[in-house]
Amino acid sequence: MKVTLITHTPDPEKTIATAAKLCYSPCDIDTISDDLTPEKIESFVTMLASIGHESVMEHVSFTFGIEGISRACSHQLVRHRIASYSQKSQRYVNEDGFEFITPPEIAADAEAKAEFDRSMAALTESYSKIASILTEKHTKTFMEQGMEEKEARSKAVKKANEDARFVLPNACETKIVVTMNVRSLFNFFRHRCCSRAQWEIKAVADEMLKLCREVAPNVFKNAGPSCLAGKCPEGKMTCGKINEMKEFYRNL
Repeated sequence: MKVTLITHTPDPEKTIATAAKLCYSPCDIDTISDDLTPEKIESFVTMLASIGHESVMEHVSFTFGIEGISRACSHQLVRHRIASYSQKSQRYVNEDGFEFITPPEIAADAEAKAEFDRSMAALTESYSKIASILTEKHTKTFMEQGMEEKEARSKAVKKANEDARFVLPNACETKIVVTMNVRSLFNFFRHRCCSRAQWEIKAVADEMLKLCREVAPNVFKNAGPSCLAGKCPEGKMTCGKINEMKEFYRNL
């Protein structure tokens, strides 16, 4: 799994401080940021984060490239609706010999790993056979409609892929570009940095948080699972390791 910060709003902490200052100041736009020194920006942003004034955080966004994750993980990721996503298409990209993600618990058990690998091999073979059968079928149909063979085959491959993909597993590797504003990232981290989150998306969230802290440390200083700010919201489902979680995210 690899998470890359592709781009972000320039000078994010100053942008947030400027937007927030506008809410409390009679200054006009041309002069509102004139006296925002680094020290004032740090103080202002820290105060905003501590009181939960998150609307001004929406003016800053981060774009990540995420690769080497499973479709099971990406399905969880796209449930976070206030975000933008661009994902590798299984319709337009042929998945012959597809890469797959092996869960650590399976990888650690020889018997489970052997069965998992057999399943992936069988699905790989099935995908290739189905795609080949459908490609030949569609190529013939398109040529009968008057297309040249090269054009017919190119169109047939895409049409075959969109049906052959139905045998692909949740383990199938995918890549996705994600853009979220800071407020959405706070929400994402609260849910997905939690120890009860599924292991793969938690790993993605932790990497995203690391990258955010490098760019805007004061904004994301206290970002992470809900328990960092107080009582665990999971009730009886709590992991019971609040102190350990706080220590982990202080040192992330």
